[in-house]
Amino acid sequence: MALAFALDVGFSYRDRRLDVAALEARLARTAPARVAESAEGPRTRFGPEDLTLARETLRRLSLPWEELFAALESARSDRVALLAIEPDAESGAVSISGEARDYLAALTYAERLAQAKGLRNVHLLRHEIRRDASQRTVTFTVSANWRRES
Repeated sequence: MALAFALDVGFSYRDRRLDVAALEARLARTAPARVAESAEGPRTRFGPEDLTLARETLRRLSLPWEELFAALESARSDRVALLAIEPDAESGAVSISGEARDYLAALTYAERLAQAKGLRNVHLLRHEIRRDASQRTVTFTVSANWRRES
């Protein structure tokens, strides 16, 4: 029985070696074609819309984002929580929504934004006093233009 098992293992090994040799030969035949294909580069063609999208992405990445975030950081207050920052990269405008403990805190925050380097035309667009169960808070929206300082 051991002899039969050894012969079976031997034949299986020989079959697998033949399979490996056949696959290696097939790979050797296709490898030069793959090397030539990779030397040519990708065969994908880019259209005008792809180029436009790439330029738009590059333009957005080159905007003065650091100045906007620095202005927001310089105006921060413990009495104000920012809820949303919605920059419009196309026009350079930004809409800032927040919640303040009171109306004076909202006005003070808008004034700090107006004093911040990199922001201009800062306006308190709207405010609303919310009477929650435990406290009165003020939700507000400020608009501004942000630009690169020279």
